[in-house]
Amino acid sequence: MAVSELLSSTLAAGILGLPLGLQANLPGTEIAVDPPVRKGWVLYTVRPGDTLSQIAQRYRVDMRAIMYSSGLEGIALRPGQVLRIPLVDEAPSEVRLPPGVQVYIVRRGDTVESVARRFDLTVLGLVSANPGLPSLDRLEVGSALYIPTKEPGLLLRLKPGETIQDLSRRFGLSMLELARANGLNSPTDVGPGDFVLLPGIQARTTYERLLQIREAERKAREEEARRLAEERRRQEEARRKQEEQRRLQAQQRHRQQVQSQARLRPANAVVAAAGYRWPMSNFTITTYYGRRGVFQRFHTGIDLAAPTGTPIYAARAGQVSVAGWSRFGYGLHVIIDHGEGHETLYGHMSRIAVRPGQWVARGELIGYVGSTGWSTGPHLHFEVRVGGVTRNPMAYLP
Repeated sequence: MAVSELLSSTLAAGILGLPLGLQANLPGTEIAVDPPVRKGWVLYTVRPGDTLSQIAQRYRVDMRAIMYSSGLEGIALRPGQVLRIPLVDEAPSEVRLPPGVQVYIVRRGDTVESVARRFDLTVLGLVSANPGLPSLDRLEVGSALYIPTKEPGLLLRLKPGETIQDLSRRFGLSMLELARANGLNSPTDVGPGDFVLLPGIQARTTYERLLQIREAERKAREEEARRLAEERRRQEEARRKQEEQRRLQAQQRHRQQVQSQARLRPANAVVAAAGYRWPMSNFTITTYYGRRGVFQRFHTGIDLAAPTGTPIYAARAGQVSVAGWSRFGYGLHVIIDHGEGHETLYGHMSRIAVRPGQWVARGELIGYVGSTGWSTGPHLHFEVRVGGVTRNPMAYLP
């Protein structure tokens, strides 16, 4: 039989719908049957930065084959994960793409819309050429997209046992249209795994499903944003309530201090007869005796704010027992012993005008206002001690 007759019979067999790769047992025709291919697997451990598409390209295997062999439900990978990569012992053949269809590798920052605009396609056109897209909003860097640069249409891969005639009947296209769009001279030009472009066919169902997924994801993001906003609102409301509670507690403490001072005033005329006087002439009381807050130390005296250098006088006659630097935070300070267990302390001075052992009269100059030691501004810290225990100075001052 002549070669031309053999080719004619082969094409006829394809058009008649005989399985591709099998021919009629014509007289004088020798049929060669390839030996079965031995299959196996490669066990691959995922490394940081690996993607499923990159691994599939490296081993020239379809991503879906790796997913099926490894029991994966999605394309997400984690470092340390072990994949089963199905292989055969023959060199894999190149997958055939229709003329005018090119492969684009997704880069960082790419979106479905930006890739479609770059190649002058509609989003539906890009989805039709890539009906396996899992999302309209996420493209995996390094994955492959198929771009129809001449004629848009639905791009499918032939399944084992499927022929181009099957696609022609299923989608209502003529064999001539399919042959022209795919550059085919014979039905045997394509085989299992090869891509076939179905011109004019659009993957509307897939596109609408992806739009529904996008809408569901959008609603989920909005719901999450509302949840976070509500959580922030509750936290802010709790913070405002805490601040309001602290403010009310501070007001209550201030009222209690005022009431305590009012109760002390009637006794001042009596205790003043013992010889106590205010240690300065012009000042502002900034802190009173007692507890100031939950997390603050008990205040053991009263603070009298005045400019640095303001004169300080002895509140009562007595002998200076201490005049110098304090290691307890008072800075430059003076302590006067008034006898019978009574003492007064004058802290945070800028300069001392007396010395230890010196006798001072009531109202005599003993130093000047400063901000030494543990102090945040110029003031006099004034204490009254009886038997070594601090007392409220307001009960001893006129």
